[in-house]
Amino acid sequence: MKKLLCAAGVSIALAMSAGAYAEKIAIVNVGEIFQKMPARESVAKQLESEFKSRATELQNLEKDLQSRVEKLRRDGATMSTSEREKLEKELITKRDQFAEKAQKFEEDNRRRQSEERNKILSRIQDSIKSVAAKEGYDVVIDANAVAYAKDGIDITSQVQKQVK
Repeated sequence: MKKLLCAAGVSIALAMSAGAYAEKIAIVNVGEIFQKMPARESVAKQLESEFKSRATELQNLEKDLQSRVEKLRRDGATMSTSEREKLEKELITKRDQFAEKAQKFEEDNRRRQSEERNKILSRIQDSIKSVAAKEGYDVVIDANAVAYAKDGIDITSQVQKQVK
């Protein structure tokens, strides 16, 4: 019991002393900076053009599938059994191809968006570190994690200028 109380006392003392060293604290709104970055829009356009051909291919596959399903509904009753079975097998094959390509497309698109978002966030993080070092801040906290802060310690505009 004594060891537990001693450990708790040391922990509190360390926490209080660590808090005493953080003299200058600033906040920054990373989400706002991210949304206002011109690079974000150019990256979105780049990704759109990068995946445009694959998206078009998927749309064409989907139209083909829909037309085959419609043909089976419309003419299925008048088709011979072998024709209907052949068309059903083609539909299953085409549907599986479509599902596989759509899943791969989504994975690749999501991965590339994540890569580009991480590049932008890295630039923002570097800018935050630069502004904090220049201004002498010990701690910089994201504005979304703060319930209240005085306006004077918000460095969002300075970081935006640095990022650009």
